Amino acid sequence: MIAAQPFAFAPGEKWSYSNLGYVTLGILIHKVSGELWGDLLQQRVFAPLGMKHTRVISEADIIPNRAAGYVFKDGALKNQQWVSPSVNNTADGSLYFTVEDLAKWDEALETRKLISRASYEEMWTPVKLNNGTTAPYGFGWRIAKTDSGHGLLEHGGAWQGFASYIVRYPEDRLTVAVLCNRAGASASYIAKRIAGFYVPSVAPRLRMAIKLDPAILSSYAGEYRLEDRFSIKVSAAGDRLETMWLGEKIVLLPESETDFFQEDSDRTFRFVKDARGKVTSLVISVPEELVLRKVH
Repeated sequence: MIAAQPFAFAPGEKWSYSNLGYVTLGILIHKVSGELWGDLLQQRVFAPLGMKHTRVISEADIIPNRAAGYVFKDGALKNQQWVSPSVNNTADGSLYFTVEDLAKWDEALETRKLISRASYEEMWTPVKLNNGTTAPYGFGWRIAKTDSGHGLLEHGGAWQGFASYIVRYPEDRLTVAVLCNRAGASASYIAKRIAGFYVPSVAPRLRMAIKLDPAILSSYAGEYRLEDRFSIKVSAAGDRLETMWLGEKIVLLPESETDFFQEDSDRTFRFVKDARGKVTSLVISVPEELVLRKVH
């Protein structure tokens, strides 16, 4: 199945997050070790660190304190849609955690347990591309800086009515992990606001909405599609734009003529125009960038 997928681009040409890449990694772990990736993690990582409540997802096992995932639909909370168990045992996620276990894992990262220091440094080094530039991703971590220049290592996830996020500020020796059981919840924004309570200089900047000509707002209305995965419709509503995201109405507030933001979220929206001023695409940062092409 993996070999049948076409390349999105030539290897090393650029970087893009790929669930399929992590699925492939799990298959390779099985091929090399002879064990399922989840079993190997249990032996090599979770058990040695005392992470007693971390495990691979199972619908059959009775798991104490298991949380349920929810979605917004038509303005009301609903149970998340059923997902086949066969896609809940691959290495692109599919793990149960508690925040206490994540704290133990973070302690291991801080003290450089389990693997060599050289491996940790490689894990937190931006990938080098063919043209000599770098992309802001290492091995399982996005590598970035706050607006105030503090280094941060982060990653988020979303699946089956859940949203999760972990951020590490190595220079400040601070880590925040947030686990939410509603699809579309702003886990990353919550985490960064919490971090700002401890280290005020790492708090996300407060964005201010401006007024835009209604004609400009109307030019952004339309349907935008991410390849064959999904599409959203953007409409003008007074002095702002609106769309639906995971069953929830999202209000896009203008920060500049082309840049919009969602209140109480670090999700941003940027409209791209061609040389003639025609709107061609919408870039949504979550924080990975999703480029949606305007179809009409």
